[in-house]
Amino acid sequence: MDAIVFYDKPLLKFERLLETHYAFAPRGFRPFLRSMPIWLDEKLFLRSRIQKQLVQLGMGKKSKTPLLFCSHHLSHAASAFYASPFEEAAILCIDGVGEWATATISHGKGADITMLQEMRFPHSLGLFYSAFTYFLGFKVNSGEYKLMGLAPYGNSNLAMVEALEKTIRDTLIQIYEDGSIWLNQDYFSYATGLRMVRDSQWESLFGIPVRRPKDALTDTHFALALAVQRITEDVVVKMAATAKALTGSENLCMAGGVALNCTANGVLRRKKLFSNVWVQPAAGDAGGALGAALSVHYQYNRNERITEAHDAMQGAFLGPKFSDEDIKNSCDVLGAQYHYHTTTTERNQVLAELLHQGKIAGWFQGRMEFGPRALGNRSILADASNPNIQSILNHKIKFREGFRPFAPIVLEEDMALYFEEVEASPYMLFTVVVKTEKRSEIPGVTHVDGSARVQTVNENTQSEICNLLHEFKKVSGKGVLVNTSFNVRGEPPVCTPEDAYQCFMHTDLDVLVMGNYLLKKEEQKPRQQSLGKRLVLIED
Repeated sequence: MDAIVFYDKPLLKFERLLETHYAFAPRGFRPFLRSMPIWLDEKLFLRSRIQKQLVQLGMGKKSKTPLLFCSHHLSHAASAFYASPFEEAAILCIDGVGEWATATISHGKGADITMLQEMRFPHSLGLFYSAFTYFLGFKVNSGEYKLMGLAPYGNSNLAMVEALEKTIRDTLIQIYEDGSIWLNQDYFSYATGLRMVRDSQWESLFGIPVRRPKDALTDTHFALALAVQRITEDVVVKMAATAKALTGSENLCMAGGVALNCTANGVLRRKKLFSNVWVQPAAGDAGGALGAALSVHYQYNRNERITEAHDAMQGAFLGPKFSDEDIKNSCDVLGAQYHYHTTTTERNQVLAELLHQGKIAGWFQGRMEFGPRALGNRSILADASNPNIQSILNHKIKFREGFRPFAPIVLEEDMALYFEEVEASPYMLFTVVVKTEKRSEIPGVTHVDGSARVQTVNENTQSEICNLLHEFKKVSGKGVLVNTSFNVRGEPPVCTPEDAYQCFMHTDLDVLVMGNYLLKKEEQKPRQQSLGKRLVLIED
């Protein structure tokens, strides 16, 4: 191995923890006492812990392989720029917090990244968004996308949205022209507390209690979500404009958790501040591992960088894959009943007809996706023309909130038929507008505000599902399907054939296609439903 690298710097995080608690003392003394033992026992001495693990892996007690630590936002920036197709680009990273940084603007050129500006904790757009995620009853660090999906429902009461937005801007956040922000820490408690906000103050400010996960959603919740989303979009656009002014680049790369806000990304791309916008598909902290490795490869080892025509992510299909032989062996062990098709064309013809009949399919092909989006290899597929498909998928298969939208997967050449924008979106990271006359044709993927989080595919990037879409187009006249991740709420996407089969058997999926093997639910033996039964997590 050339090097081992960790995606942030624990000593700098510890420095931030100490300085923050000192600045806010005596507030937050109890959380400080709770966190110190963990830091002093585990986090602070991460280098020695990693080295001990390397010894256990057989690398020797005195391994000469360098153990390096990359700053959090450099990891984000490297994951975005080095994987992008650009020789030169502005880089915008926005998240909750790394060591100190909460947002950074950098300039990438060749194999070099130069950081130009940094916004610091506790003022953070990511934490601002997470605070409202908590207040609206969703789980911080995993439920932010639910807030984004909830926001369009606020369009039914724009007067309330505007009033709430004014309250937020007047009391909680100050936004400057360069996109930097100031958060009123009298209302937030994430810096030193165990919760994101001061509940009683927020309840008084907005006139509603903190929502619990099982509480009903009201017009005020919808309006508040939209107000927060609008403010977030405003800040992202302002930061991007500053990145443009500082670098003069026509290309923008983005990473950090906020870069997964596809609605804000769509607004930014429509502003045309940059000719090209590329977002790292694993924009959150998971992508930090990739960025840390790339940073060492180019900046520490000084390797030459050669850009690729599309990008270096290989469609984000970087995970495990399983052969038809692997799949057959798994099916035989599980006692599954299956049909084997000798050609993918034959298999796709059968599946396309079943989808056209209203069946819902689990789709398991090739390498698993890296990142939070299902991009067509570990997906659940359905006919987007079914007006009831959102309700069916949410309640009977995904076991999640009914307001959650689903994404369309569409042939790249057909994008202009259904959507206002025509730029490719292979990683499902931009929200686009569905053409008014097409909304009734694909209601299953049209959100309440007429938008859709689209994924485009072509033969070069996704031949398997591209071919399926061509077959579906022959029988239905439409080259678009519903695409959502192959999992249920509270569980990760399926990885192995065994995972796929268990999810298939414990949901209302009708069909499962793994490689060239096609399984129908009605043909499975009833006893198989109890084999290897596992807990399906209904609650977060």
